[in-house]
Amino acid sequence: MEQLLKILKEIRPDVDFEKEQDLIGDGILDSLDIMEIVAEISDAFDITLSPADIVPDNFHSAQALWNMIEQKKK
Repeated sequence: MEQLLKILKEIRPDVDFEKEQDLIGDGILDSLDIMEIVAEISDAFDITLSPADIVPDNFHSAQALWNMIEQKKK
């Protein structure tokens, strides 16, 4: 999770990813942010994300992202 938080903070240093719980609904992340996050976590965690993975539920919070990463690593 620490590595994920580091990636997120590099992309959006103005956001407190440990506290935010609705990154999509509150308009904190836009489509470009999401694509950058997808690219970074794919490389960092050696996983492949399909279009089916790139849904709002997986991007609401850092914890939701981490849950997706953990699932993909299995």
